[in-house]
Amino acid sequence: MGKGKADSLYVGIYGRRNVGKSTLINAITQQEVAIVSPVAGTTTDPVKRSFELLGVGAVVFIDTAGIDDINELGEQRIKKTLDSIRQVDIAILLLTSPRQSLTEEERRLIEEFDSLNTPYLIVYNQREERKPQLNIAEPFIVINAKSGDGIDSLLNELTKTAKPLRQKATLLEGIITPGDTVLLITPIDSEAPEGRLILPQVNTIRDIIDNNAVAIVMKENEAEHFLSTSGIKPALAITDSQLFKEADKLIPNDIPLTSFSILLARQKGNFDAFLRGTPYISSLKDNDRILMLESCSHQSSCEDIGRVKIPSWLQTFTGKKLLFDIVSRLDNINRPIADYALVIQCGGCMVTRKQLINRLQPFINAGIPVANYGMAIAYTQGIFDRATQPFKKQ
Repeated sequence: MGKGKADSLYVGIYGRRNVGKSTLINAITQQEVAIVSPVAGTTTDPVKRSFELLGVGAVVFIDTAGIDDINELGEQRIKKTLDSIRQVDIAILLLTSPRQSLTEEERRLIEEFDSLNTPYLIVYNQREERKPQLNIAEPFIVINAKSGDGIDSLLNELTKTAKPLRQKATLLEGIITPGDTVLLITPIDSEAPEGRLILPQVNTIRDIIDNNAVAIVMKENEAEHFLSTSGIKPALAITDSQLFKEADKLIPNDIPLTSFSILLARQKGNFDAFLRGTPYISSLKDNDRILMLESCSHQSSCEDIGRVKIPSWLQTFTGKKLLFDIVSRLDNINRPIADYALVIQCGGCMVTRKQLINRLQPFINAGIPVANYGMAIAYTQGIFDRATQPFKKQ
């Protein structure tokens, strides 16, 4: 779906062709960023536009193809529109014309919103002077996307809907207290971005500061010297998951230890499902197929954690010949989900919580175990209980 920040809220605009979805995005952003045409079906693939919503923060609006697209590419466009619902936090259903009730296509959209627990607003784009007389039970907001009338009211309702979605647990909420010292062990290898830290490390440092605690950051070869000479006993140590075995030896047992990936799993994913699913690693059999889900696209190397190291550790731990499929970002999964014995999701730093949860929910519903990169590594290194213990107190 293109670029967008993982901490943005995604708002999808849905409806039949030529109801004014692109015009609405232009009215909200006050820019001509979406193509507007009287020809039905102008919008083909979902298009994203960023916006800063007062009191909420970064929002990405997604302009989708009409749900009633009937040309030769219509079915593909409708599929992309429906697929996009799994990636949005809030939906806007846009209506127009003086008709009295919702169409079958619009009802279908509402059913999709409900099935994914996606909050939605019904918005009527008024193109005539007379007020709409819709015979529907749901409340709706009246706007004129072309003139801009009612846009402020729509944004106010959107803010009310969005604010509760922002009230999520932070990475370290309930784990540390003000004044605590947190030790961060951050390896610098070929997978580390040039001249900067990876996003989970940056977000963790910011979260420590927001919790009025102290972050001490170092490479793995500095940790032993620091602990033996500084006289500082951290309240928590956080490492890159691939260093679990080394960190387990370095960090005294009375200091809680976890990883950046597990912190993300707690914040973004279905943590209980990860806790239940990870031990299934011990039950894997020869030729079982495992799905590795990455949230970003990157050039792979011999040190790649998801494509090289975890598959190697899993096969060494189980003693089995395993098959692996890799799917990046939110790309389609081509195999039937029943083909997979286990799904292992990365930390998800480049996707939203809603996107990650919706990505995994079909597997959970089908009874297929799901795990997280950090938890899977901890399990194969024999420190799963220690790595997840800080969160079991919650």
